[in-house]
Amino acid sequence: LHTTAGFLKKTGAEHLWLERHSKDPFVKATKREHYRCRSAFKLLEIDDKLRILRPGLAVLDCGAAPGAWSQVAVERVNALGTDPALPTGFVLGVDLLRISPLEGAVFLSQADVADPDTLRMIRSLLPAEKVDVILSDMAPNATGIKELDHQKLINLCLALLDLSKSILKPKGTMLCKFWDGHDSRLLQNRLKEQFQEVRTMKPQASRKDSAESYYLARLFKGK
Repeated sequence: LHTTAGFLKKTGAEHLWLERHSKDPFVKATKREHYRCRSAFKLLEIDDKLRILRPGLAVLDCGAAPGAWSQVAVERVNALGTDPALPTGFVLGVDLLRISPLEGAVFLSQADVADPDTLRMIRSLLPAEKVDVILSDMAPNATGIKELDHQKLINLCLALLDLSKSILKPKGTMLCKFWDGHDSRLLQNRLKEQFQEVRTMKPQASRKDSAESYYLARLFKGK
């Protein structure tokens, strides 16, 4: 009886997830627009509102797999030189996972962005050793313990903030995902120390029941 109940509970939850997934307009749009996953629409919405990606900019996409944000970045910074009248940008994606090749982007797969060796590789690949924009849709492997997962993600963002000090151009931009929790304000305050403008964003493509939001930090104060 216990086994049967567990099986029914699991398949019931899976059924609800599949039903919601099939009705999700962003899932449908992902297939229609040929993006690698629905998260592309989170970045598209933010960029449509605030224009953080412009032709000619250099972008570092952290936690890039499967590559949807890099797809958006390639389009928006003109990394392929599709419009010859505009400056050509550069997109570099990094992830612990393997990332399938994408025309217009350079990927460092199975690489830890916090590793000093990875940082050296990043700088060697960048046209001017620094970037205009750091994007992060990174997330740790979930433990299911809400507060622990929150802390792990905040720590990833703080590590990325440390990285920005050596790799982000003055007046640069950083966009990072976080999960709501008691350390969110800590991250926000740290960002405010390094950037002139910090705002919280919750794109429509972020599901309403999700704890995720994004900090958009602009006008980096570094040298």
